[in-house]
Amino acid sequence: MTRNPEARRSPGTTGAQRDHRFRKRVDAPGFRLIPLTLPGSRRIVTRRKKDNSIRDERAGTPRLALICAAKTDGSSEDFGGSSMFCDRGSFVASRACSVRRAITASGGILALALSTGLLLGGTARAQETQIIYPGSMAVTGFPGTVIPDFEPPDSEKGGLPPGVDPADETFIDTSQASLRIFDVSRLGGPASGQLVYTPPPFEVTAGQIGEVFGLTYDDGIRDGVPSGIPNLYAAATSLHGIEIVTPDADDDGRPERQRRGTAGATFMDGQFGTENGGGPGTIWKIDGITGAVSKFADIDSNSGPGIGNLAFDPTHREVFASDLDTGLIHRIDIEGNLIDTFDHGIAGRPAHGLSPVADDGAVMDIQAAAFDSEDPETWGYTQDARRVWAVAYHGGRLYYSVGEKAEIWSVGIASDGSFGGDPRWELTVKADQDYAVTEISFDNKGFMYLAQRGPVENRYDYSRFADSGKGEIIRYQREDPADPATESVWVEVPQEYAIGFPQGNRQSAGGVDLQYRYDAEGNLDSSVCTDTVVNTGDKLRDNPELAERLAAGGPFAVHGVQLTPSALVKPANVPPFGSWFVDFDGYFEDPDVQGHVGDVRVWRPCEGRAGYYEEIPGGFLPPFYPPDFPPPGNLPPCLDVEDVQYFCTPHGLQADLYLNDHAGFGGDSVKVQSKTPGVAVTSPMSHAPGKPYTIDITGHTPGDTVNVGLCFYRKSDQDKGGYYPCCKMTLPLRTPAVSCEGRDR
Repeated sequence: MTRNPEARRSPGTTGAQRDHRFRKRVDAPGFRLIPLTLPGSRRIVTRRKKDNSIRDERAGTPRLALICAAKTDGSSEDFGGSSMFCDRGSFVASRACSVRRAITASGGILALALSTGLLLGGTARAQETQIIYPGSMAVTGFPGTVIPDFEPPDSEKGGLPPGVDPADETFIDTSQASLRIFDVSRLGGPASGQLVYTPPPFEVTAGQIGEVFGLTYDDGIRDGVPSGIPNLYAAATSLHGIEIVTPDADDDGRPERQRRGTAGATFMDGQFGTENGGGPGTIWKIDGITGAVSKFADIDSNSGPGIGNLAFDPTHREVFASDLDTGLIHRIDIEGNLIDTFDHGIAGRPAHGLSPVADDGAVMDIQAAAFDSEDPETWGYTQDARRVWAVAYHGGRLYYSVGEKAEIWSVGIASDGSFGGDPRWELTVKADQDYAVTEISFDNKGFMYLAQRGPVENRYDYSRFADSGKGEIIRYQREDPADPATESVWVEVPQEYAIGFPQGNRQSAGGVDLQYRYDAEGNLDSSVCTDTVVNTGDKLRDNPELAERLAAGGPFAVHGVQLTPSALVKPANVPPFGSWFVDFDGYFEDPDVQGHVGDVRVWRPCEGRAGYYEEIPGGFLPPFYPPDFPPPGNLPPCLDVEDVQYFCTPHGLQADLYLNDHAGFGGDSVKVQSKTPGVAVTSPMSHAPGKPYTIDITGHTPGDTVNVGLCFYRKSDQDKGGYYPCCKMTLPLRTPAVSCEGRDR
């Protein structure tokens, strides 16, 4: 990785100092502000090639040369960046530009094999500083290829022997990254469809972890204390192809690539991180503080298809992983121990009136003649009807996608973290193509976002790993009110985003997540939690009909991530000049590759403020206070209940609560939760000023006392996303002895 020619930035205030100042701050009503995450400068760590020492860098990137290579005339502003990109570090830029020209001249597979290794050097090592910050964006992708010990045709060795297909001598480049963590806190200006040049990303190489797709973060709790710095988890995959080799037979120092299964075949180096003990069922852990890479867990039964995706349950601190070999969803504790599994084919399908489907037992056998590296049907995937791809934890349930004609299902997670016995069909995806949904994400307003990825392919020349160009990014919302005429609780027709500039704007590569809001200048605003959709895609800036306009924003062959304000659903943002784009590997001369980018995950702790609470007679309960934050002492309660009136309605018992905000909290909304088993309590979505707060109670026995948990809050605070001030209390309601059932409706 090239060094940044700019001076180092100041390390800034220490975490302890920041926390001390933060505890002194108060908001308008006088409530103390609590640091729910550890704020800090977003430093990007790189490695010097010679001495491996650590340095902090903020601007400048190994893409210095790439901008010069793509630029033919005009100023650097034409590419949406600062003039420093080409004006500084001229030696590095000119050297790399000449290398790029040489690559282009060689053409074909040689360019593909050499490109990444020449332009992005360096290997991730254990670091001495934080590598993940709020807003950090992790992206997976194919690391690139290399011909080991290759000498150019004009050298003494004269290149490859006559008649040798370069593809036969081209291998996964284990020195290059299959996972990068980007700082996207400053995008350089308003969105105009431009390529964004980020600071150098933190990288983990294919030599360390092999090829990976699925990602998730944990909660950052270390030794029982929240640190605000999570660990990142990455799962082995076959979605970037399966490559096999046999030992060197022609004494050229390289193993022999094989298209078909054969005796003695092994997975190519860089496929599954085998040099570090990895395999197709391995989940890797990247420490968010040090960058150290270690094996988190191993699903030994996975023969080669790999893992579909990962999800983290912060309530029970466990990880879920979908197994493409067996169709099982594995539950793994925070120490990496496999606890149990959920079998959708057996336990899920019957819940929707479908016949159970057991795993057929097929496995990937790379030493069998039936194995064909270019035919995924021979790779041992479980049957489509039970093949679980994406997993996502939300609202106490694990959501997951099944099959190519994707269905979304969910299953409850019990109080002890185990799988509940309540699998539920949620919806069948309505999209133009029946493609697998490989990622599910939720925002704080309840929208469910789905990312499609085209069918798995594996071209022998490494050019295509998925059939791209028709994959969609869509979002669903729940029906409000529920429509009894529809089977699903979700709306029938989803909203769609314009992804990429090619015709149709459906360039999804299978990853989607939510990011904080960006302001008018493209700077991250963490006060709004889920305002930006980030997704992976191919050929994102490639459209000849728009070439003149696109040229001002950088190179066309961008395979990476698109960032779009979440409000811009189609027909808005078509074509997507209201979006920003980030390239995965900084190489822009590969317009024809497909499926080289994988998943994307954003570390997005929802920061906010906490109100004050007091434990007093009458049912007020204290909250869980963050470490080192003292309870509020002798502050008065923030809410009184003056009166409760009951009514019978067609829905059952209704209670009107008259609340007294004598502390001046300023709340205008309530959330309610039943604290009595078997009783359901709900509240309307809105509240009229000056009116009582109305709640509905069902499932109780008339005359019984129902304990209702109340959260009194300001809607404007909730709309910002994340945690927000909330006066909590438990209110015991003695219900009337008269039943509402049988009343006129």
